Amino acid sequence: MSSETQESYHELTDDQTWRFSPNRIKQAVQQIFDILIKDYTGRVALQLKNAQAAAGARDPACTVVFNHPGALRNLVLRHDLEQVAEAHLAGEVDINGSVEALFDLVDHLLEKTFNWPTRLELFWQALHLPPSAGVRLSRLSRAGAEARRNSRQSIAHHYDVSNEFYRLWLDPEMVYSCAYFRDPDQSLAAAQQDKLDYICRKLNLQPGQSLLDIGCGWGALVLWAARHYGVKAHGITLSEQQYRHAAERIVRENLQEQVTVELRDYRELPAVSSYDRIVSVGMFEHIGIANFPRYFGVIKRALKPGGLFLNHGITNDTGWNPREPVARFINHYVFPDGELARVSEVTTAMENAGLEIVDVEGLRQHYALTLRHWIKALETQAGKAWTMVGEATYRLWRLYMGGSAYYFDQGSTGIYQILAGHNRQPLRLPLTREPLYRAPLPSQVSRA
Repeated sequence: MSSETQESYHELTDDQTWRFSPNRIKQAVQQIFDILIKDYTGRVALQLKNAQAAAGARDPACTVVFNHPGALRNLVLRHDLEQVAEAHLAGEVDINGSVEALFDLVDHLLEKTFNWPTRLELFWQALHLPPSAGVRLSRLSRAGAEARRNSRQSIAHHYDVSNEFYRLWLDPEMVYSCAYFRDPDQSLAAAQQDKLDYICRKLNLQPGQSLLDIGCGWGALVLWAARHYGVKAHGITLSEQQYRHAAERIVRENLQEQVTVELRDYRELPAVSSYDRIVSVGMFEHIGIANFPRYFGVIKRALKPGGLFLNHGITNDTGWNPREPVARFINHYVFPDGELARVSEVTTAMENAGLEIVDVEGLRQHYALTLRHWIKALETQAGKAWTMVGEATYRLWRLYMGGSAYYFDQGSTGIYQILAGHNRQPLRLPLTREPLYRAPLPSQVSRA
């Protein structure tokens, strides 16, 4: 808990006891807890600091500790779970144990309805809690995010936290997207190498071909494709820090003749057919559904006749509602321009642009595993992360990745690799998926 939170709560409980007595606060919190947790059978517990009040699971996988009762007051009076998430970032609420398990309770509360007598009881008890300390992080508004969709500013908000921060919990290749696991016990490093190679196989890469990676991140895929498949690879990104890291790796690995990267928006690509293969991994979520026609249109124009395009992106089974608490929180704090579509909307947009769908594969189980690796690594490096980026940013990424792992595992969030080519053109692909699995991938020979 931050010193600001401790001091403000101390002042409220000591100097305003005429209005908020400690005993009355405990009683109010306990009654609110009991109402919220009623009929909940999951593994999450609620607690007021120092266990003054508690409810929920007796052997919890996760305990939500309200260091300041004002955070609970805001949840009840404003009827908004985002208030609790913000309080967590500010240190007024701690999440101890499995942050992924927390979202089972989140779903319970989102689905729970209260009759009017219960609502009035909650409201009355909340009025007996002191106001929040008011410590909040600055955030991008939804309106601002809409105006800056896909801009360098919105990309930098997420990806330019610092390369050192991401290096704490990513694999050695610095791959910030879903890995591909051969088995649940495979290391993250090996699974990410398998993912890079799996994509190269799906694209049926051949020596001498040209490959464009839209949203190339820290350069792992373009470097892998050049080193192992002999292609000439070009990556584009809007992140300054990712660009610098990728450029340094190209020189360090002596691949200047095969690999180039540049700071470029996909909308600035030349309107000519230039590439044998195009790939986009983990960038698609920033596009926005309204921009699908332009995005896939650019890809179709940049793809040579007979070429292949692979889109690797996250989806949502009901579409994206920016007014929902989880979506609103992600747009405010994590992805300012994030928007998820149904997979059917994605394939339809691709077909409308003149692309033929060749192969579709769902990998949501793989992303849940990937996120659990990232969370574990981040928690292990918590001290270093706090020093690098501050405790609030650490809390934000841990909360965001925990929720993502939960929803990938639950199934409302998905991720698909969609392989496509120009419509009504001959396909030069193997007749079956067998070549994708036949030979051992490099990581299977020597696992990290």
